[in-house]
Amino acid sequence: MNSAPFRRTKIIATLGPATESEEMLVKLMEAGVDVVRLNMAHASHQWTRDVIRRIRAASKKCDREVAIMMDIKGPEIRTGDVVSPIELRAGEVFDFSVKPQVEGERAEEVRSVDVNYRNLVNDIRVGDTVLVDNGLIRLEVLEKNDARIRCRVLTPGELKSRRHINLPGVRVNLPSFTEKDRGDTLVGIEEGIDFVALSFVREGSDVHDLRTFLKEHGSNARIVAKIEDQSAIDHLDEIIRATDVLMVARGDLGIEIPLQELPVVQRRAVSTCLAIGRPVIIATHMLESMIGQPMPTRAEITDVANAVYERADCVMLSGETTVGKYPLECVAVLDSIARRIEREMATDIDEPAVFLAERMKLLRSAVLMANELPNSVLVCFTRRGITAAGLAAHRPACAPILAVTDSVDTLRHLKMVRSVEPYLLQPFGDPERTLERAVEMLRHSGRLKAGDKIVIVSDVMTNANVRIDSIQLRTVE
Repeated sequence: MNSAPFRRTKIIATLGPATESEEMLVKLMEAGVDVVRLNMAHASHQWTRDVIRRIRAASKKCDREVAIMMDIKGPEIRTGDVVSPIELRAGEVFDFSVKPQVEGERAEEVRSVDVNYRNLVNDIRVGDTVLVDNGLIRLEVLEKNDARIRCRVLTPGELKSRRHINLPGVRVNLPSFTEKDRGDTLVGIEEGIDFVALSFVREGSDVHDLRTFLKEHGSNARIVAKIEDQSAIDHLDEIIRATDVLMVARGDLGIEIPLQELPVVQRRAVSTCLAIGRPVIIATHMLESMIGQPMPTRAEITDVANAVYERADCVMLSGETTVGKYPLECVAVLDSIARRIEREMATDIDEPAVFLAERMKLLRSAVLMANELPNSVLVCFTRRGITAAGLAAHRPACAPILAVTDSVDTLRHLKMVRSVEPYLLQPFGDPERTLERAVEMLRHSGRLKAGDKIVIVSDVMTNANVRIDSIQLRTVE
């Protein structure tokens, strides 16, 4: 059992061979995982259906709801198959072929590999950089024609089959939401996923297109926009406003932009999300060394701590929990770092953010009151999660946000939001009786005890059927 009852920062774990059994899922949930991520890059539809049902079964077994996030693949440029690895030498001229070559068509003795994106020649320019296999191999474009792109190898390496290609600064005219993504998302909708993570979002319209698709198919899933290239940085504000959640996907982002820019972009993304009131996820390489080692590096500890200090909503594990040897230990490390840093932050209370909307100003008043009352708790009643998310946007310093909802969907959506502990209470009814039932439930769960101060945020209907937002201060009897 954790020493502290409350962790503000949420933990996302990616499912894979190391963690997809029901036994491991139960252990992950009991260790404190809030959101389970499904990486659809190589997932079959049958695996997806099976594992979603397994997650729900494990959740029921340990009596702890988690959210499910489907991370769809998005547009991807890859090299084709090679018979054996190609050892590229520094200074060598090398071709990327965008059209199938006819036997004997090429007289020059230049080695080459096929590329799966035929229109690449129209997007790329002479002088551009081509990065292969997560940036391990680097080439410069010398010339191009309809059939191929000729490059010079700048950083040598071994080129294997189906390696990922990054094109820093190049606007690639591939759709953000591909046919594969549509098929995968439909399976997720049928199985009741809670979030869809959209890869390589370049502008706000990409998010709007996915939202239209979800609405057309009757899904309540929320959208996570992943920023992974320069286009996303250029349109960061509009993407954040368009999406429900932002993910700083540092894997591809760290390849697409200069390394020294990555922490600057991360901080800007988090601060913009805080200013607008959007949840934000920090992802990739958080505990990369723990894929094979039982302890993190000191740099990784500091990286996780910085994400918590920046007040991000979630930190995410990828390879650490898909194929790593120590998935449960990774969750424990994130949990312990987050709790320690949050305890440190609670001694330095910042003034809550100032938002323009009237209701956000009301929520700010509730947070200010909670900040000034030692050991107080914020309790809100919310059907769609808007009130709880609004309180969380003000980043209360000490008080947890106990969000009482009558919707399972909303409960799972709030698993992504910092400082919020969601609870299910069905059905809502008379306001005073609903409050009494909620307090009794929270006492029974150990979250409230006699003498606690609770700051209650709710709306009540008058006899004239007018909704009035209210803040109450009560003492638990």
